[in-house]
Amino acid sequence: MRHTFLVLALFVMAISMTSCRQKPDDTPAPSPKAPASPDSEGGTSTSVPVEGSFQVKFETTKGDFVVEVYPEWAPIGAARFKELVESDFFDENRFFRLVPDFIVQWGIAGDPAVQAKWRSQPLQDEPMVGTNERGTITFAKGGPNSRTTQLFINYGDNSGSLDPQGFPPFGKVIEGMDVVDSLNSEYGEQPDQSQIQSRGNEYLKKSFPNLDYIKSAEIIQETKAPAEPVETPVAEPEMTTSGPAEAGTSTPAPVATSTAPAEGTSTPAGTSSVPVETIEEIQ
Repeated sequence: MRHTFLVLALFVMAISMTSCRQKPDDTPAPSPKAPASPDSEGGTSTSVPVEGSFQVKFETTKGDFVVEVYPEWAPIGAARFKELVESDFFDENRFFRLVPDFIVQWGIAGDPAVQAKWRSQPLQDEPMVGTNERGTITFAKGGPNSRTTQLFINYGDNSGSLDPQGFPPFGKVIEGMDVVDSLNSEYGEQPDQSQIQSRGNEYLKKSFPNLDYIKSAEIIQETKAPAEPVETPVAEPEMTTSGPAEAGTSTPAPVATSTAPAEGTSTPAGTSSVPVETIEEIQ
């Protein structure tokens, strides 16, 4: 009996020792999934944040005026304007086109190399929200998707002629409109925009020495708002001109009425053309 008990005890001990020597489970635990990589495929469009309103002070040879910008009117235009101000683009800009009771126009850099850089980055058109009433500021253009740097301020209520042509204002003069009204108009629309584009201020100082100009432009007040991305793809300008045009274009002038301020156009006496920004290549 004792022998049987001893054998049984030895057998139980052997089983216990064998169990202790079994290999642990070496199956690797599932590794955590790596976070998904962001989508690297995207277009060439630039997302510009829409911010709150801001004010820009222009110091000119006739005094100061202040523009308040409302991005909700034209977010793409407002963003470009802010970028131009922050890069000091408007410093030394001449008010090269002035049509009484219609518009005053500027926005061609004094340095042709600087101007060439910005002209290669036209903006896409955007819907009309504001209206071209007296004191509003708007980009000139030479056709669809051709806005770059040239601006104009409305002297009168041009909403009836410019709004239907798609010239969206992005702000308004809130101080110093009397300064804007007093800018030198002796040269009217004589300056040749193609010459300004190719020769800059050298041409204007020599041929139109009395033009008023901007000494500096700076942001003086800014109201932040939640930013939302706005797609601003660079647009290929078309070769038609119907609004404020850049130099080098020729815009038909409406008879006895004012249409959009044109950049670089020549207007027969007694008529006013649209503000057109020339989009032709300068030879």
